[in-house]
Amino acid sequence: MTKTALVVGASGIVGGATAALLREQGWTVHGLARRPVAQAGVLPVAVDLRDRAATAAALAGLDPDAIYVTTWLRQDSEAENIRVNAAMVRHLLDAVPRPTRPRHVALVTGLKHYLGPFEAYGQGALPQTPFREEQGRLDVDNFYYAQEDELFAAAARDGFSWSVHRPHTVIGRAVGNAMNMGTTLAVYASLCRATGRPFTFPGSATQWAGLTDMTDARQLARHLLWATETAAAHDEAFNVVNGDVFRWQWMWGRIADWFGVAAAPFDGVVRPLERQMAQDAPLWRELALRHGLAEPELARLASPWHTDADLGRPIEVVTDMSKSRRLGFTAYQPTDAAFADLFAQLRAERLIP
Repeated sequence: MTKTALVVGASGIVGGATAALLREQGWTVHGLARRPVAQAGVLPVAVDLRDRAATAAALAGLDPDAIYVTTWLRQDSEAENIRVNAAMVRHLLDAVPRPTRPRHVALVTGLKHYLGPFEAYGQGALPQTPFREEQGRLDVDNFYYAQEDELFAAAARDGFSWSVHRPHTVIGRAVGNAMNMGTTLAVYASLCRATGRPFTFPGSATQWAGLTDMTDARQLARHLLWATETAAAHDEAFNVVNGDVFRWQWMWGRIADWFGVAAAPFDGVVRPLERQMAQDAPLWRELALRHGLAEPELARLASPWHTDADLGRPIEVVTDMSKSRRLGFTAYQPTDAAFADLFAQLRAERLIP
């Protein structure tokens, strides 16, 4: 029988890649979003998970083999992040009828599990890198932990298996996404090329010179499916990254070369993209009109605040994947190729000139 999946956040970077992979593998895919976008072969489910009653009505009668939770909503404080995002997971798992056959639920969180929430990001006493799953939780409120607790409680009640997936910064295609470094850098490079402005690294000296890694959305999708289909991966939490490491002083030049711009020499001064791009919305609309681009609103493509948070960190961040490797996950994705693939896709879809 064809397996059925519910992808929560199907219009986002991770959800879109996951839905595409599942369709390639022959699954029937229901894609949940507040405002679903057209996706080949994906059955849309339009609902706001903050609304318990509406969620229950939208999911009544759906008995998926797997559920992939790939969405969250940013709030003004971590207390509100916890309240809203924990409730969304709770409403979702309460709404889906108890499974009549084995079910797996995968929750995507991230390295803020180790680095702390946005209000205390990269501050205080942090575990040593490379981050390993056994390092556990920080002694600080974090909406990731609240989401996990909702997952664990529902699994104990309903008897499904679960997995938690902690990617580093995710590279992938999405429009209107709140955390989108790949497209943000593509838009920034396009603006630099159009205006002759220097392509200036916005982050810290530690990020410029230190080692780091990232996660292609396609790699994360493969990891989600692997954990679903691998009994030894059930009821476990995993880090998931591409498998390579790099320094931004190398990657920045690779990105500059792709766009045909010169990378400005890094002088150790932090120049956040949020400040660099603060007045660029009218210019982007002009570029969109001139080149016939599909999205004229800069805010729908770029999330400078999120890119600044990652590239401005004062510590080196490397992620350990040994747990997955020991259990048989061997997929690998070069990060420079992940950027190049994304940029080519954005250009083909007329999202950048």
